[in-house]
Amino acid sequence: MKKVLIVGCGSYMDSGYGCSAEWRCLKAAALGEGSFQEPVQVVGFSRCECPGRTIAANIGVAIKMSGIKPDLIYFSTCLSKAKPGCPYGKPEDFAAIVEEKTGIKIIHGTHDYH
Repeated sequence: MKKVLIVGCGSYMDSGYGCSAEWRCLKAAALGEGSFQEPVQVVGFSRCECPGRTIAANIGVAIKMSGIKPDLIYFSTCLSKAKPGCPYGKPEDFAAIVEEKTGIKIIHGTHDYH
């Protein structure tokens, strides 16, 4: 079973845009729905904070504090596919930075719930 870290959009989570926190991501992971094509163990949940400059550092701290290196990092649906999108950067650019810093593959999106 792969260990995964989920990264959500802090702004969306705080504003309640259809998700009171991370419950939709965790539901999809638990049920093997959405982007989770195989059983996974969620070992952490981190947030991107505006303007996105600290995303790699936040993930690094989450990994260091937990002592568990995930096999995959999932950018939540609110981080990867939000409409309107992030005014500070593209999810693909954030993913490239995180992959370069951590060496861990990024999966974009967690669920298709409405």
